[in-house]
Order: sequence, then structure tokens, then C-alpha cells
Amino acid sequence: MVRATDHTYDTNTKLERIAWLSSRDPHKVYTCLMHLYNEESLTQCFHELDGEKAVGIDGVSKGQYGVNLKDNIADLVSRMKSMSYRPNPVLEHLIPKEGKPGATRPLGISIFEDKIVQKMTQKILESIYEPLFKSCSYGFRPGRGCHDAIKDLQHYLHDNEVTYVIDIDLGNFFGTIDHERLKELLKAKIGDECFMRYITRMFKAGVLSDGELRISEEGVPQGSICSPVLANIYAHHAIDEWVCDMITPHLKGNVRLFRYADDAIICCQYEEDAFKLRKVLSQRLERFGLRLNEEKTKMVPFSRAKVTQGIEQGTFDFLGFTFYWGKSRRGKYVPKLKTIRKRLRSKLKKVNIWLRENRNEMKFKTLWKRFCQKLMGHNQYYGVSHNTSSISLFFYEAMKRFYFWVNRRSQKKSFNWEQWKKFLEGQNVPRPKIVHRLF
Repeated sequence: MVRATDHTYDTNTKLERIAWLSSRDPHKVYTCLMHLYNEESLTQCFHELDGEKAVGIDGVSKGQYGVNLKDNIADLVSRMKSMSYRPNPVLEHLIPKEGKPGATRPLGISIFEDKIVQKMTQKILESIYEPLFKSCSYGFRPGRGCHDAIKDLQHYLHDNEVTYVIDIDLGNFFGTIDHERLKELLKAKIGDECFMRYITRMFKAGVLSDGELRISEEGVPQGSICSPVLANIYAHHAIDEWVCDMITPHLKGNVRLFRYADDAIICCQYEEDAFKLRKVLSQRLERFGLRLNEEKTKMVPFSRAKVTQGIEQGTFDFLGFTFYWGKSRRGKYVPKLKTIRKRLRSKLKKVNIWLRENRNEMKFKTLWKRFCQKLMGHNQYYGVSHNTSSISLFFYEAMKRFYFWVNRRSQKKSFNWEQWKKFLEGQNVPRPKIVHRLF
């Protein structure tokens, strides 16, 4: 274990003080931040980074960079002080979109040295902005996560009168963030010119895709350590402040926003408020260069009073779950949730493809172990109250696929049905269970 030095504690204390000052004075401007990029703080960032992640365009891994760690960090600090450090282009890697066959999203992979600087930049920005972010924001924030957003939304729907829900779908949110507008927003809180120059250099580093360097005036690479906090800052000003501080006071009833990165839901007490909000939402986003996916953004009737009267209500999706009205054991209507059907089918299809491709590439024990890890990972996310049927369906369908493909390893069957049941009896199978309780 690496022992933290007094300088490391000093840097952490300074970051904590920045957060304290920001909570006390939301209008405070920070003019001296570059001293936080020192050998001790960057070394700490080095040790915090995951060495298993993909390497950038230079091919240097964490292990290779760490061979001469002290000299490398000292050289990095020297270049940052002399303003000669320049971030490298990020390597673009396209990964399939969940539940959208054929669709991909770009993932940016930085070189390891740039990741160190990004990590420290992330810490500084979080110290400044975390005390300012609204409670409606859940994505990529310390101590908050998607299950917190899901739980709070379910509780709000249960405890409050809601007539309509606005299901917001932003088109390519990370890719349409305007650099100049984001820098203007940052300058309202950051007066350190050197810090802002490095932010500008990071934006202008560009993306290397298929051997071609692409530099754009908009977008932050998904996968970059800094991108989540920068995206949150942008969405904070574009959406959160607008809904919470500017619009809500002028509406008739209660309005509540739940946002996780670019996935957002607005709950409205009255129908007329929902229509007013929906009407001006596109205009507001356009001011920040953001695009609303008009086809997927929808207004959903979601009233407990009306469903109790027998009037059919709609459903909406949020963070991989479909929210709907269902009956409790006592016969009362309560907001429930289940895995999105398309997501469930997509997950099973991926498991099927993985089994087909790896059934002969791995030894049986390894194949079984990896398969169980997939079952466990699915359960860890989707094992939420009310979702027992969906996670059970995934479990049994995935097991059927494993049984099918393991018997295609050779001409001779590995198991008949009785042997398969006996095999399972001796295994610690990660069976479906509720991991995250909403009540």
C-alpha cells in the first residue's frame, strides 16, 4: 500500500476547503488552482487509476508508466508549470448501444499521462461544483447513483399527486456540448487563466478515429475521466437550474425533475403545467446547443387517481426500467417497475452470442464461472423491488441457453437433463434476488 505524504493530505485539505467555500458562497470565483497539480497529488491520482483499462494512442499502460513514476510525474509537473504540456488526441472506439441493434456510441480512450491530469482536474471541478449541483442530479456524482435516482423517483410517484410525466430524450448529449458555451459557464466560477487554458487544450486535442484526426467545436469524449463532471456542469445550467429555479415558481402545481446524465424525467402535478413545460423545453435546450429527440420525448399520463377510476394510464422508461401502475397485495395502485422489454431481449441475445462464440474457446469450468458472473452482474443492477418476474425470466432463459450451447461443444452431449439438474445442485448458482429494496 502506498503511504500518503503530508503533501497529499495538504492537497486533499485544500480540495475540501474549496468545497466548503463553494457551499458557503455560491458566487465565489477561484483564481488560484494550478498549484494543486503537484508531484504528490498527481502521484496519488496515478495510484487511483485502474491499470486494466484500455491504452491510448501511445500504447503506454499504467505498469509501463509506473516503472519510472517519480521521474515521469516530475517531468509532467515541470511541463504543466511551463505551460508546455499538451493533451494528446483521444482514441475513438465504437461500442454497441444497449437495446439498439446496429447502433453504436463512441468511447474516447486517453493516454495514461492525460488520465492522470484529467483525474486531478475532475477532483478540482467536483470540489467547486458538487456543493452547487441540485438534488435532482444523480449521474456521475460521489455518493449518488442510478439506484438512488430510481428509488427517489418511485417514492415521489408513490407519495405525491402526479398527473403527467415528461420523458426527455436528448439526442447525442455528450457529443453536442458546445465548447465555447461550456468555457463561459466555467469562467463564471474559475478565474485561473492557466487552468482555463488547459481546459481549452483538452477540448482542442481532438479525436483519432480510423487514423484520421478530428477536431470539433462541440462534444466531450465519453470515457474521458473529466467528461462526466463537465457534462454535469453543462446540464446543471441548461436543465437543472432552469427547471428548479426559473420555471417551477411560475407553475401552478408541484414539479420535480429527476436526471441521470442525459436521461431525465419531469413529474408534473397538473396537466397544464406539463404542456407549458413541454412547449418551451426545446427552445431552452436549443439555447445551449442541445437537441431534443422529438420522436422519443413524450408526455405520459401517469395519474393514480385516474387509473383508480379505470382510466388507462401510460408507461415510461428510466435507467433501464419501465415504470407503470400496478396493484399492491392490498389491492391499491402503486408505481412499479420492470426491466425494459427491449433491454431484456438484448441482454439475452448478448449472452447467447457470447456462449456460442466461447463454448469451445474456454474450459468448461472457466465458461461456467464467467457465465455465473454475468448472471450476478445482471442481478446486481436489475434486482430491484417489483422486478422479480423480469430477473427470474432472464435467469431461466439464460440457463436454457447455457444448457443448449454446452451440449454443442462436441458431437457427444455434455449433459442430459437429469445430469444437468444434478450438476446444478452442487453449484452455488447466483439465483435471482432483490438486491435494491425501494421500500
